[in-house]
Parts: sequence; structure tokens; C-alpha cells
Amino acid sequence: MRVEEPTPLSAVDQSVSFAPDQGILDQPPSNDRAETKHPCVVVVMPAYNAAKTLERTYHDIPNEFVSRIILVDDVSKDDTVAVARQLGLDVLIHRQNLGYGGNQKTCYDAALAVGADAVVMLHPDYQYDATCIPALVQPILDGEKDLMLGSRFLGDPLAGGMPRWKYISNRFLTGLENVAFGLHLSEYHTGFRAYSRRLLETIPYRLNSDDFVFDQELVAQAVAVHMRIGEIGVPTRYFEEASSVNFRRSVVYGLSTLKVVLRFMLHRTRLRRSGKLARRKQPRR
Repeated sequence: MRVEEPTPLSAVDQSVSFAPDQGILDQPPSNDRAETKHPCVVVVMPAYNAAKTLERTYHDIPNEFVSRIILVDDVSKDDTVAVARQLGLDVLIHRQNLGYGGNQKTCYDAALAVGADAVVMLHPDYQYDATCIPALVQPILDGEKDLMLGSRFLGDPLAGGMPRWKYISNRFLTGLENVAFGLHLSEYHTGFRAYSRRLLETIPYRLNSDDFVFDQELVAQAVAVHMRIGEIGVPTRYFEEASSVNFRRSVVYGLSTLKVVLRFMLHRTRLRRSGKLARRKQPRR
């Protein structure tokens, strides 16, 4: 399916180019977002049917800390785009549904294109507390970390409404990944993350899955190229309007995560090298 080339994110970004399957910019940035701050912190929101929760999520974002907010809509069937327009967000619209991972690829391409020093990935479903963005990003701005995870397990996710089966599966997969990656994190499966520009320019995230396992592939890539990873505790909320992967999709996600761990182990032991886990190839000058 042919997709028209997106308009640059602002009048000054004339050199920006995007892959033709990504979408088009729905509107230019509002005046209060257009001014570049230093450092440049960009929040990206991969959105699908988030109309009921987007406004609440947006109002929790600390405006004084964030330079820009980019929402990428993955062919929502509700009023997500209309709400985003009313809020004055920078909006990118996919012409066809590219999946959760495909949505994030557009998010990070766009954030890098507008000069982000740090990129916060925030689900627009109001499940995560966006007021924690400064604490999440500061270790990156200080040059101490390249990837920061907002962990629900440094608190009590069950008290926040997390289903027990999700709790158990998260604990199992996190323990397995800690062994494989040689880390001691409390959670890998969070929808609230921050990345340094250095990390996103180093790893080949466009090679990753378009499905939910994209997140775990990205962590594996960060570990493989020796990026510095940290975490902070964040409260989480489970309620009817918040997005949630059903049991069947969770099983698929769990099995896909196991494949990521196996690929990483084979790559690390040099039994089977993976291009996904190598540094991004730099174009010849």
C-alpha cells in the first residue's frame, strides 16, 4: 500500500526525511511546543484507540520540562486524532496499522529528526504516572544512563490493580532476562521508558519486530552494545479504559520474549551472531 511522504515536523526541519511507510504529519506544532529548549526532551506516545485517556495523560506531563510531544496514531477507530489536535500535540498518522513496534519506530525516527537529546516513550492510556518524567530522564541528561525504565515492581503493582497472572509472568520473564543480560533490574516489561539520543542512534531498532516484543528486542540491543541501563519506581493504574494485552496475546509475547533471550545468548557466545544485536551501520560519507 503506497503512503505519501510525510510533511517535515516543522518549517525549520526541511532536511528531515522519513521512510515512506510511516505516515504523514497531521498538523504543525503548536506555538508553545515549537520553541526548542536545551536540553531537548521529547515525549513520544504510540497511540491506538486512546481517546478516553489521552487528555488525562497529557495534563500530567510536566510542560516546563518537556520540549515537544509527538503522538503517532496507528489507525485508531476512535477520536484519538481529534483529541490530540485539540490538545495541540504534534501528530503523525499512519496510513495503515503498523503494530505497536512499528508505531514506536515512527516515534523514534520523528524524535531524532526534531533534535531530541532524550526521548520518553509514554503510553497514552493513563496507566503510568507522567509526573515522574523528570526523575526518569534526569540520569540520561546527566550523562549517567542511556536507557531508563519506569518500574512498577519497585512499588506494589498488585495494589495498583495488576492482574495476578500478569504479575507472575512478569516476574518469571524479568528473572530470566536478568540472568541472560547480567543485570539486576526489577522489571523489563514497562510502557514507560526513556532513551538517550546516543542509544537510538547506535542500535538498529528498525530491524525489530512490529509487535509488542519490540520493547524486549530494544533492551537486548542496548545490553549487546554496552549501553548503561537504570530504573526508577513508578506507580501504575489499572482500570477499564487503560489498554491491556489479553491472555492469548500475552502468551505470544512471552514466547517471543524467550526467543529474544535465546537470540541474545547465542549472539553473546558467538554461536550465532545476529545483525539485530550489532551496532547500526553508519552511512558512508
